[in-house]
Amino acid sequence: MPTPPAPTTAPEARTDKQRPILLDVAFLRLWTGATASGLATWALPFVLGLAVLDRTLTATELGLLLAARTAGFLAAVPVAGVLADRHSRRGVVLWAGLAAGTAAPVIAAGLGRSVLLMAVAAAVAGAGQGACRPAFQALTAEVVDAERRQQANAAMTLAVRVTTLVGPSLAALLAVVLDIGSLLIGVGLLWLVAACVPGRGTPAGATPGTAGSGSGAGRVPFLTEFAEGVREARRHPWFLAGLGALTAVIATGYSATGVALPLVSRDEFGTEVVLAGAMTAYTAGALAGALIVARLRPRSPGRAALAGLAAYGLAPLSLLFPVHPVGVMAAYAVAGIGIELFNVPWFTATQREVAPDKLARVSSLDFLLSYGLAPVGLALIAPAIDAFGTTAVLAACTLVCFAAPAAAALVPSARTFSSRPGTADAGSREERAAS
Repeated sequence: MPTPPAPTTAPEARTDKQRPILLDVAFLRLWTGATASGLATWALPFVLGLAVLDRTLTATELGLLLAARTAGFLAAVPVAGVLADRHSRRGVVLWAGLAAGTAAPVIAAGLGRSVLLMAVAAAVAGAGQGACRPAFQALTAEVVDAERRQQANAAMTLAVRVTTLVGPSLAALLAVVLDIGSLLIGVGLLWLVAACVPGRGTPAGATPGTAGSGSGAGRVPFLTEFAEGVREARRHPWFLAGLGALTAVIATGYSATGVALPLVSRDEFGTEVVLAGAMTAYTAGALAGALIVARLRPRSPGRAALAGLAAYGLAPLSLLFPVHPVGVMAAYAVAGIGIELFNVPWFTATQREVAPDKLARVSSLDFLLSYGLAPVGLALIAPAIDAFGTTAVLAACTLVCFAAPAAAALVPSARTFSSRPGTADAGSREERAAS
């Protein structure tokens, strides 16, 4: 009797899902583009800092350029979210990367000639960076099947953490043999890679562009379409709770890292080694966290993720007491692990739960609030330290970092990061079966 075909096809399907995510050509192209954009993002401020060292730029001009880049980022994120849901996510990545890639050599052309030209180009570069974020997030959901998205998101966040180390270091190494203008052109080339390498997504059902044209979305005002994304976000209480917690932690914990850590390193320890060691430990911890979470499948993924987010409170807490420098570095390493234990399940749940045709808009809301309020925290924490003292501000930051995720965990759907009963648990079972 001939052998039935079914027993042979099922193992083949399982083998495809067992294949490492970076061996999937479509995802590898997306990952390469995202990594290139990350390198360009982290290299640009470092290269501009080198321009200050060789007196091509002043410190005031550097501040203006970085502020312009941030303004461009914040302005582009919500617009890109709407465009990526209305049209092709791949198209948004392409044009955003091309815009940022063109801006870098324009900044080089303006060095020593026109601060206004450089500021406009820096804003365009920031806009390209901001436009890529929600588009990459939505494109990941199109390229990768649901069972492997947690691995894919872990690989994406791993690339982000590697670029935070490699970007500035690579720029410093190349600065030995290249001038600032050449380095800026190199940043532009990285953006061209980000624009051109990712392939087209293959969403289930109608593409965002097709659905949009069929419903007349192209004629709907921008604010109306963005409001639809806000309404979609409000349908998911776990998302609102998690986003509130993330925004609070970034606005306080990250601000403590950015402002209080250098002060404590200088005044309490008398050396910059603690600052450098803590930041390195944080990045190393985040790298470890990304590797761990790629295969971690807790029974309550939402609460486990929020517990990881709360671990960031150890960073300001370690600066409150006279501990050994190793203790500070260890606290920052745990904070790094924790932030990735939150990020990866958070991205995966958003891709799973949010309506596909609104995913980019909801993701843009995520980036707009969580990263958009970070500069506000940075701007306020230094005056707060002057007014209330370092100890009081660090204690407040610690309290917020612990309390905000704990409050978010009280929302019932936050346990699984799902508004549908059994959805996350079923997903975990499928992922465990595939791994």
